Amino acid sequence: MAAVDPIATDLVDFLNASPTAFHAVDEAKKRLTKAGFEQVSERENWKLECGKKYFFTRNHSTIVAFAIGERYAAGNGFHIVGAHTDSPCLKVKPCSKISKAGYLEVGVQPYGGGLWHTWFDRDLTVAGRLIIKEKRDRSVSYSHKLVRIHDPILRIPTLAIHLDRGVTDGFKVNEQNHLVPVLATSVKIELQKLGQQNGETNVKLVNSEVKADGNNVLESDGKKHISNKRHHSLLLQLIADSACCKADEVCDFELQLCDTQPSTIGGAMKEFIYSGRLDNLCMSFCSLKALIDSTTSEDSLHHESGVRMVALFDHEEVGSKSAQGAGSPVMLDALSRITNSFNSFYTQLLEKAIQRSFLVSADMAHAIHPNYMVCVYM
Repeated sequence: MAAVDPIATDLVDFLNASPTAFHAVDEAKKRLTKAGFEQVSERENWKLECGKKYFFTRNHSTIVAFAIGERYAAGNGFHIVGAHTDSPCLKVKPCSKISKAGYLEVGVQPYGGGLWHTWFDRDLTVAGRLIIKEKRDRSVSYSHKLVRIHDPILRIPTLAIHLDRGVTDGFKVNEQNHLVPVLATSVKIELQKLGQQNGETNVKLVNSEVKADGNNVLESDGKKHISNKRHHSLLLQLIADSACCKADEVCDFELQLCDTQPSTIGGAMKEFIYSGRLDNLCMSFCSLKALIDSTTSEDSLHHESGVRMVALFDHEEVGSKSAQGAGSPVMLDALSRITNSFNSFYTQLLEKAIQRSFLVSADMAHAIHPNYMVCVYM
């Protein structure tokens, strides 16, 4: 039996902890904090020191980490590796509520350039972040909370072949009509309601009352709240239960579909990693690990005169032109603030530092497939 590479095992752990860009950044934060990196906020003044390690996040989906050499001076260069935290996926629409032929479905939209036929007949769930409304005395605050449902609550079923004989000539996906996951049936919901009315104690309807027409009602503090007309109450309640909050406290969310099958190491010689999101969580993991490993020892920054940096961006799959994408000022902001933290008198040091720097854009390369030898990507 072939031995499993411990780095590969660590990568698989990272992949399994990162179903979304939000979770990937959260996992990166945990690893950086454990390695002695200190979090700084873009909203506050930075008090940086040579020989110290820091990181900050933007939108909870982009993260920048850096280690300042003990011999660093303003104007010295930055050594940067850039990767991205997002991957092609199906995101839950802002108005996802769909009811057809007695089925409760969830509207989704493709994000990035995915192979959408691979999403059919998979055990799917949702993950992402919630915006939670919290009431304390007379004040109201809003917080960000990660959520991930581990049960397979969704499925995009393929049409039976006897209803589409032409599918053997090529499977063409209509993204609006065919790429719609099924959540539940109204028949099952009505049967559970009937069981509850008959006093069957082993019947539970996810803490909610759901009408067959999809106009659902949620119970909270003894009061009934008409659910958000944009989403099924059943979905909202499942999300709230997973996040340990009340459904009416969920003001908004950014969710995506993900596979419940975990990433794993496979192959007869244990040389393959079977997983989604390798583009580009693999490079995110490698760059993050490289930064952490290169700054572990006490004297690792003693002779360093530059700044070692890793930037993991969101929204690469859709052009990077967002507040947290690589096309935003996030990188320039970081370089500027670090330089200015060590300079109070001289000008043009940032421009000089940029000319002394380099950046490696680390994205996954798609080189060769043994079954498609005519398709070689160079």
